[in-house]
Amino acid sequence: MIIIQAAISYFAIVFVAGFVLGTIRTLIIAPQTGELTAVAMELPLMIAISWWACGVVVHRLKPASEVPSRLAMGLIALALLLVAEVAVSLGLGLTLRQHVALYATTPVQLGLFGQLLFVLFPLLRMKP
Repeated sequence: MIIIQAAISYFAIVFVAGFVLGTIRTLIIAPQTGELTAVAMELPLMIAISWWACGVVVHRLKPASEVPSRLAMGLIALALLLVAEVAVSLGLGLTLRQHVALYATTPVQLGLFGQLLFVLFPLLRMKP
């Protein structure tokens, strides 16, 4: 149960930060720089926020320091993040097909790299 609580907490912190930064990126930065440059500017901030959020959650909730547990934490958090992203897209008027098609674009693929790190951070935050 702690792993699920940790995953939800981790997801929530990163999603809120990503929503705020994504709004700024989309409305202010991307029109001036282009989408790829805007995502490349946002990505290091999101990676740092994800690292920090993972540390806070791990410190407070103390999920088991075993590879399967930490991997589950990251994968559950990712699943929640992907569902939330679909919900936002649908809320903005995109169809599910249009949302999935975005994954073929370079800016979204760059974001997926950040999401891979997001999944791995619970493992990387384990103490030997």
